[in-house]
Amino acid sequence: MLKHTPPIPLPVPVSQYVPQQNDGEDEPEPNPLDTSSMLKPLRTYLGTYPEKDPNSPFYSTKSFEEFNLRPELLKGVYAMGFNRPSKIQEKALSILLADPPLNLIAQSQSGTGKTAAFILAALSRVNPNLKYPHVLVLAPTYELAVQTGKVAKKMAHYCPNIEFRFAIRGENLDRGHRITEPFLIGTPGKVFDWAVRFKFFDLKKIQVSVLDEADVMVSTQGHEDQSIRIHKLLPKNCQIMLFSTTYSDEVMQFSEHIAPDPIIIRLKKEEESLVNIKQYYTVCKTPEEKFQALCNIYGACNIGQTLIFCNTKKTAAWLVEKMSLEGHDVALVSGELTVVQRIALLNRFREGKEKIPASHPLRKEIEGFSI
Repeated sequence: MLKHTPPIPLPVPVSQYVPQQNDGEDEPEPNPLDTSSMLKPLRTYLGTYPEKDPNSPFYSTKSFEEFNLRPELLKGVYAMGFNRPSKIQEKALSILLADPPLNLIAQSQSGTGKTAAFILAALSRVNPNLKYPHVLVLAPTYELAVQTGKVAKKMAHYCPNIEFRFAIRGENLDRGHRITEPFLIGTPGKVFDWAVRFKFFDLKKIQVSVLDEADVMVSTQGHEDQSIRIHKLLPKNCQIMLFSTTYSDEVMQFSEHIAPDPIIIRLKKEEESLVNIKQYYTVCKTPEEKFQALCNIYGACNIGQTLIFCNTKKTAAWLVEKMSLEGHDVALVSGELTVVQRIALLNRFREGKEKIPASHPLRKEIEGFSI
């Protein structure tokens, strides 16, 4: 049974926040137990049909047929449920499929089809007759590399002659082995070791290089340096694709160092958040008050899968203990878990067995799950 405490301010839409001057008169505190008031802002927004809204990131004026894709790739795209390209897919594919190949730095919101865009472009460049890696996709984490590989394999379902190899933790090859698969997906450290230390493949033969989540690469210790070292070993005519949700000055500097003379797709500041995502905040003065505000929300709303992000592992562990005592099925996601433990936990979350992972900042590890 959830307990309720004295009034705690209701969630307020971030976009509606306006600093108020105190005119000296006391105003009544909003009542967190007034569930109708609490639910109203959470239920009022209904998104418009995105493919018909010119301002939507899912809007497109083209069809996939207009990109002259190979029939087997086109069949794979439609089998995955894509009807028309999203805005980023339309823009990116028009550039990436050009001849001669062009370098691209692209930004788009989460969930708008960035992965499908660069995977489709990369698959279009694969020559199955070349028995060595010539398409390389770098991802910042094991989980994201696996997730990207699943998308690539599904899209290439009708291309049985395109083979994949994963350069990720847990994948080991015998010394002297030569990789024959044309499409290589991996993390920077593993890819660098396989190419430079063990010489399983030759970076000079890579024709297409994709760097997914450039912002995470820059923020992850070691990944930026490893990515630059890999880039220095690529041939000058290698096509470079960089995709990211955000581009700070630091990330843009890194991206332009990786991809010379690129075409750049940037979002306006007001476009960086998806219109169908509403943000709310509650002002809390203490950790205990934050916890009680969570309890009030869960007591008032019928909420399914949820993610709670905490700034530190200590705070996340404290919250897991507190919420477990309140009867919630909750788990902790942190970098200290092994790969097997993290995948098992995220699978339980996907199946609805654990609805509220309290996560230390591991944004990309949980991307792709329904929330």
